Amino acid sequence: MTDNLNEIEPEKSSENLAGDNRPIFSVSEISQSLKRTIEESFSHVRVRGEISRLTVARSGHMYLTLKDENAVLDGVCWRGSVSRLAVSPEDGMEVIVTGRLSTYAGRSSYQIVIEQMEVAGEGALLKLLEDRRKKLLAEGLFDDDRKKPLPYLPDCIGVVTSPTGAVIRDILHRLADRFPRHVLLWPCNVQGDGADQQIAAGIEAFNRIPKDGVVPRPDLLIVARGGGSLEDLWSFNEEIVVRAAAASDIPLISAVGHETDTTLIDFASDQRAPTPTAAAEMAVPVRSDLLAQLADDGVRLQRAMNRSLADHTREIEGLVRGLPDPRRLAEEATQRLDERSERLLNAKGIYFDGLASDVAKLAAGLVSPAQQIRAKQSELGGSIRAWRRALTTFVDQKSHDLERASLMLEGLSFQRVLDRGFTLVTDEQGQPVLSAAATESGMVIGVQFRDGDIGAVVSDGGGPKRQKKKAAKTTKNKTRKSDDDAQGSLL
Repeated sequence: MTDNLNEIEPEKSSENLAGDNRPIFSVSEISQSLKRTIEESFSHVRVRGEISRLTVARSGHMYLTLKDENAVLDGVCWRGSVSRLAVSPEDGMEVIVTGRLSTYAGRSSYQIVIEQMEVAGEGALLKLLEDRRKKLLAEGLFDDDRKKPLPYLPDCIGVVTSPTGAVIRDILHRLADRFPRHVLLWPCNVQGDGADQQIAAGIEAFNRIPKDGVVPRPDLLIVARGGGSLEDLWSFNEEIVVRAAAASDIPLISAVGHETDTTLIDFASDQRAPTPTAAAEMAVPVRSDLLAQLADDGVRLQRAMNRSLADHTREIEGLVRGLPDPRRLAEEATQRLDERSERLLNAKGIYFDGLASDVAKLAAGLVSPAQQIRAKQSELGGSIRAWRRALTTFVDQKSHDLERASLMLEGLSFQRVLDRGFTLVTDEQGQPVLSAAATESGMVIGVQFRDGDIGAVVSDGGGPKRQKKKAAKTTKNKTRKSDDDAQGSLL
């Protein structure tokens, strides 16, 4: 560190004490020197500690603190590295991080830039696994009612595993031995960075295949991997894989590790197989066993049919022995038919004779229709004569009443008034003029006499103007008379 400091050219300042040759550095110079020294000395380190104060910024960078019982160390993981971490960090998790030490001049502190992260120790992994299992269990991803039955004989099987391992060869070999089926392989990594995403992508891709597409849609899925340590199998404990298995519409068998290995995908799958070979055995039955079973069932069915036919034959023969002779039954029936035919013919004659007797009795009490017609005609003639007399009397009476009304109407007619020398005055519309007040000077009127009509024009009407003039004249005459009375008379 002293060498690095000596490489920095000291700042020349008038503030140097007289006789003191030690250099003076700026804050930035000393910070840069420390940064280079630490990064060169600790360019690749692995640190074990417990995570605390975990924070993810809006930019995607992650900041945390690693601590043990005696010290703390700040840590930062840039956004590009966060997506590649093998574990999802949480507060309180003990981890081993790999990265480089650096300094942050803004706070005069040192920190580790994290590039990789793994859980420290199998105990911590088991605790993380148990916590995750409880979380997914509470969400219902492991419920039995979500599990689907496996098809008895699938036409196509989808396998999600590594294409280079022994797992796929074991599965194909076992399927060929038992019952050859069409197999689709989704190649993926089953360990390491990004393996969980590839496994989940394989499950989802098989589910997205259309049922009637060019590529056949699998009827069954197998997710398989050979044995390994807890860390090797950790990809099958990641949430993305477990959720993809639980959401699969295609029945899924998990075959991860050996019989003693357990991963979270085993709880979310529809069936767990202890080994990949066992998964192939669960997927299909043994063809030779099916053929043998079919042959045996055919023989048993043939024997059962023969026994059933023999039993029914014996039952029919026993029933036949208990039946009477059909010819005797026919003879007795023929005799009964003849007897009842004779009785029917006799009963028919007796029945018609009785009806004839009843008709004769009823006919004796009936009146001849001709007599009834003549009686009704006589009654009708009398009624017609009476009706005619009543109608003649009614018409005569009404005729007398009409004559009297005509005479009365004639007597009341205005024509009789005209005969006595009166006239009828009408206006231009032919309406009667009933008073002199209804006329005006110049009004055209009609005058009807007994022997004809004439037209006339009113020369001095008695309308409202005439009344006013007459009233004024009367007033004038009264005034003049009053003046004459006031003057007195010479006579």
